[in-house]
Amino acid sequence: MMQDVWTQLGPTIAAIMFTWTMYQNYFPHELRGHIRRYTDKLVSYFYPYMHIIFYELETEGWFERSKAYVAIERYLSKNSSTQAKRLKANAVKDGQSLVLTMDDHEEIIDEYKGEKVWWISSQKPASRQIISLHREDEKRYFKLKFHKKNRDLITNSYLKYVLDEGKAISVKERQRKLYTNNKGDGGGYRYRGGRMWSGVVFEHPSTFDTLAMDPNKKQEIIDDLETFSKSKDYYAKIGKAWKRGYLLYGPPGTGKSSMIAAMANFLKYDVYDLELTSVKDNTELRKLLIDTTGKSIIVIEDIDCSLDLTGQRETNKKKKEEEDKGKTEEDAVKEKMKKGGEVKEKQSEVTLSGLLNFIDGLWSAIGGERLIVFTTNYVEKLDPALIRRGRMDKHIVLSYCCFESFKVLAHNYLDVVESHVHFPEIRRLLEETNITPADIAENLMPKSSKENADTCLERLIKALETAKEEAKLKAEEEEKAKAAEKEKEEKDREEKKEVTATEEAKNADSVNEKDNGVKENGDASKD
Repeated sequence: MMQDVWTQLGPTIAAIMFTWTMYQNYFPHELRGHIRRYTDKLVSYFYPYMHIIFYELETEGWFERSKAYVAIERYLSKNSSTQAKRLKANAVKDGQSLVLTMDDHEEIIDEYKGEKVWWISSQKPASRQIISLHREDEKRYFKLKFHKKNRDLITNSYLKYVLDEGKAISVKERQRKLYTNNKGDGGGYRYRGGRMWSGVVFEHPSTFDTLAMDPNKKQEIIDDLETFSKSKDYYAKIGKAWKRGYLLYGPPGTGKSSMIAAMANFLKYDVYDLELTSVKDNTELRKLLIDTTGKSIIVIEDIDCSLDLTGQRETNKKKKEEEDKGKTEEDAVKEKMKKGGEVKEKQSEVTLSGLLNFIDGLWSAIGGERLIVFTTNYVEKLDPALIRRGRMDKHIVLSYCCFESFKVLAHNYLDVVESHVHFPEIRRLLEETNITPADIAENLMPKSSKENADTCLERLIKALETAKEEAKLKAEEEEKAKAAEKEKEEKDREEKKEVTATEEAKNADSVNEKDNGVKENGDASKD
């Protein structure tokens, strides 16, 4: 019986193959599209499923990987390892972990709100043999198959859920970077393949647990950061760009850079370290902002030293004008010749107005979920317009080390958790001495394997006593200098009074002489 079936099927299969070959070779291409369209319509009446295709490469943007494809790939990775028989492995986080995704021509089932969907990974074969720099022929894609009745559920809800989950997984697994801006040449092109930023893996170990500062103040900053990261809808509701400015200021060595690293590690953000002196002008500054991503911190360290952005801009300008007025033509020629070798080295033309627009202008809303952090040692030098609320929303003072900060450092460096016999003495000295956390840390760090907690704490006590004596001597010297300056001012005032009195006496004598001369001339005329 089976032999009879195959005998009857043989000619039928051969006829179908012959017809298909004739169709492929001789049927006009103009009519094939019409036939395919009507055939698909006919099949759709009986086929209950719909398909959505997500291609890997985008034609726009120089054949970059589609963001939707990458998000779907990350989302499907959690089901691939349990359902797919053939998997692909991709390394993330500097090779420390692997992401498993399904290989080509594999299928997995997903369920959403009680409805099943099917994801198929596939690849279109090359239509012709070509050599492509960007692998145009490798058209990988994901195909989503679902029942027609679930069309609204899939298009309105499920796809958004998949993309959001995939992006969240990508952010969690991504390798965070520390970027710096490249210096452009006169033609506007930049080094390193035309990129605006160069990046390395961000591996700074600083966290809020290791940060030496008052615990209450630390918790306040953590709460502020956490609230910001969850406030996307709130910022949209109040009509503000999803960004926040932080001003960190205090003496050198008080942990401003460590604070930035702790913020980045807490929020899992990238860091963009912006060097303003390398930025040509306001236009380039705006381009650098556009080239940053969301979930990032843009840092300008020591902003008071970067450009002329201080509150004394007008004073400096007037002083320079007065100096220029006092110069002769010969001095001007000499100065020009002196600066002849510096003509090629152009200074940055970034203005305060350009920086203000960078912080909170129209372009600042691009990307979203971004922190802008300024650091300075001398906050009083900054222009008030630069650091007002709305630009630098939160001002954080990082000052000298207090006893609570010291305890954090003692725990980090010496594993001293609660108390020690030297703690009361150290507390007393810290209340009487200004010393930075950096100086405390240097004294707490063991210098050899033989040193223990007692040795390091004793060294710290000596350093505090020395700092106290130096501060006392410095204060005395300042008092002497003030007294000497005051004495000099009084002496100058007395000398000035004497000179004034002498001049007045001379003027009085000359007036008297003149009056006497006039009187004598009058008497002579009478005679």
